[in-house]
Amino acid sequence: MSRVRGRGGARDGARDGAWDGARDRACDADVIVVGAGSAGAALAARLSEDPAVSVLLLEAGPPDRALELHVPAAFSKLFRGVYDWNYDTEPQPALEGRRVYWPRGKTLGGSSSLNAMMWVRGFAADYDEWATIAGDAWSWDALVPYFRRVERTQDAADPSQGLDGAQAIEHQRHPRPQTAAFLDAARELGHEVTAANLPSGQGFSQTMVTQRRGARASTADAYLRPARRRRNLRVVTGALVRRVLFDASGDVPRATGVELELDGVVREVNARREVVLSGGAINTPQLLMLSGIGPAEHLAAHGIRTLVDAPDVGANLQDHLVAGLAPAARGGTLFGAERAVELARYLAQRRGMLTSNVAEAYGFIRTPLADEAGHGAGLPDVEILFAAAPYVGEGLVPLPAEGLTVAAILLRPHSRGTIRLASADPAAAALIDPGYLSDPDGIDERTLREGLEECERLIATRALAAVTTGGWVMPVGGERMSADERIELSLRRYSHTLYHPVGTARMGRDAASVVDPELRVRGVTGLRVADASIMPTVIRGHTNAPAIVIGEVAADLIRRGR
Repeated sequence: MSRVRGRGGARDGARDGAWDGARDRACDADVIVVGAGSAGAALAARLSEDPAVSVLLLEAGPPDRALELHVPAAFSKLFRGVYDWNYDTEPQPALEGRRVYWPRGKTLGGSSSLNAMMWVRGFAADYDEWATIAGDAWSWDALVPYFRRVERTQDAADPSQGLDGAQAIEHQRHPRPQTAAFLDAARELGHEVTAANLPSGQGFSQTMVTQRRGARASTADAYLRPARRRRNLRVVTGALVRRVLFDASGDVPRATGVELELDGVVREVNARREVVLSGGAINTPQLLMLSGIGPAEHLAAHGIRTLVDAPDVGANLQDHLVAGLAPAARGGTLFGAERAVELARYLAQRRGMLTSNVAEAYGFIRTPLADEAGHGAGLPDVEILFAAAPYVGEGLVPLPAEGLTVAAILLRPHSRGTIRLASADPAAAALIDPGYLSDPDGIDERTLREGLEECERLIATRALAAVTTGGWVMPVGGERMSADERIELSLRRYSHTLYHPVGTARMGRDAASVVDPELRVRGVTGLRVADASIMPTVIRGHTNAPAIVIGEVAADLIRRGR
């Protein structure tokens, strides 16, 4: 899709006006929140509901002004731009030595302003596993009220969905006809087509999306804009936090504020109660290490004095690896979203191709390896993702032709990776090594191959054959290859992240965990973490929903003084 130009008129201009003067108002507050993403925006907005509590929300990126941030199908046009941290992994041996591109949102709303808007809660068992690690407050039953508090949907027939929460959730406004064909293909293979977001027994379904009337609804839209006139909430953009400050005069160091850089000037701001890190699974462990909390030997190698020797900071990195196949299609896919008529239709009616989140349907399957991999009864180990477009080149290249994508996602990887410092310079990107397909038993690779075999079977159904041509967009020349050859290429050469890194500041009741069940950083006081880095295990779903829930839970913990 071509880049969408313009500011969006008065509507988008009004969105930013409340913060235009905020850059010179970074000042002391009761609570400082670092990072205005999925969790941080929710946390800051909820805390500021109490007028007696002052909140300073610091965001390294600019305000979310660009029209592309609000047009759903334009999200990949934000990649490698000013609203993206522009991360790349270390070379991955199992993926032909490739560096994998990791986009992360660098603006108000964070990655909720940059993602594919899929609202997939995960399975009840995922959260019950968290409860075995971090206590019953993180169980499915305990978190369901938070999901309902977050969600605002129109589906009153489903009592499991929230109806009047902060975050708008909608059905696809104008799905492509190939999406219905994909769901028919799933039925053809014997898969159940169900409602979305069931806590168990989830089959294939059309994607629910974080949109409002066909436009993206980021956490900046859902939480910050309704709170923008509160005098006790200050949102400062362009503020790079360099380190957390501590008073180490007592028995236990206490977080007292942060050092930040704003407009080229380094200054300090103080937190009267506490500091909360919500930078995500890359930036949060990086900031902890820059502040002296991390593996002592690694910190010493970069000349950083160790405040707390915490080996698990930056460890336990997990991510969803996705590998896809892209058959050529007969027409009517999102390849046509470039046309001026589609932009006009979107701007006038909020309808048409530009309302698509691209990944319009998905489903869960259990492969023959699920038992060996330790998945509980009935739990899936692969998610199948469908896009009404050939998603190629990690989303960094224009759509090359009419085509579809049917992809397999490794839901619960056994492989683990790390986040490590490249240097003591806060502006230097961290070293990201997800360790894709590195588990010694090879279960991850074998499971993903099983998932790709199911993708091949789906593509070969009557339902999808009716909308495809028999040719291939990816791999090029795939019609001259065997299924095994296509799978090998997809796995090694074309696989990429699904943008779900977690686990690098994991919570737990054990002394080695980075944060305790109340999200307090071990070894210090006055410092918490509230973002996807605290997840001890990645869910069988998509991480935006639970990240927002984590922000909501953190707000309650702080308000209760726990």
